[in-house]
Amino acid sequence: MSVWAHYDDDLIFANPTLQDSMAAGDCIRSVFLTASDAGRGTDYSKGRELGILRAYNAMRGQDGFWSEKRVTLLSGAVLSQWSPDGDPDITIAFLRMPDGNMNGTGFASTGYASLPKLIDGAIPTLSPIDGGPALASEPLVVTLAELIQAYHAAHLITHVPSTAPQWADGDHPDHRTTGTYARAAWQRVGYPAAEVRYAVGYPSENLAVNVSGDALARKLGPYREYAGQDPVVRCATDDACLAKPRFGAWLQRSYLITEAELFPAG
Repeated sequence: MSVWAHYDDDLIFANPTLQDSMAAGDCIRSVFLTASDAGRGTDYSKGRELGILRAYNAMRGQDGFWSEKRVTLLSGAVLSQWSPDGDPDITIAFLRMPDGNMNGTGFASTGYASLPKLIDGAIPTLSPIDGGPALASEPLVVTLAELIQAYHAAHLITHVPSTAPQWADGDHPDHRTTGTYARAAWQRVGYPAAEVRYAVGYPSENLAVNVSGDALARKLGPYREYAGQDPVVRCATDDACLAKPRFGAWLQRSYLITEAELFPAG
């Protein structure tokens, strides 16, 4: 199971690990907290969702349609949950909270609401852009805790939380906040810390290249499928994707940090 802020965070920061797990026959459950709308509205968000579905088709090596199931959790959250037809071992769940912007203050089109403002207590609740029920901080933690248990997660990957500044400083505020919520959720249900990994986000560009050759080719294929639906990062070839400022650097890196490495004194 993995928990992400935006559509593409998994492809950029945690692949080819997710793709390798899929190839090994593992169940894959990916949860995205924001609609990744960047203040551009639902059409842009929906396009990015389609890109993720197509990327996962590329990862599993099969074309095909996906079906949606609307799921209301005990927390009150409503998820848009998707699986490929005939392949229930893969699930992508969208919560569709507003994108928080690069500075965490949100966008005018969504009332300047954001996950960072929610976790800081600046706003009492946060409403999905698709009209789903608003959630306060505690129900959001309960939502993720419920999913960890419902999905029977054997391994968990998410963003580096805000409480680990040595790895989180310089990352997107939505990333840091998502990692913080996910960490609170797995601790809430007593999930084994040894099975948690935190994907280093934007700061990874300053680390050594560690994805190259065949691994990079496997990573770029699904990313190209996604990028074909996102006009902001669209790239038709591997070289074009790698030429994208910052994105090219991130794609050539993937650092998954353990709980013990993140909090050595803990």
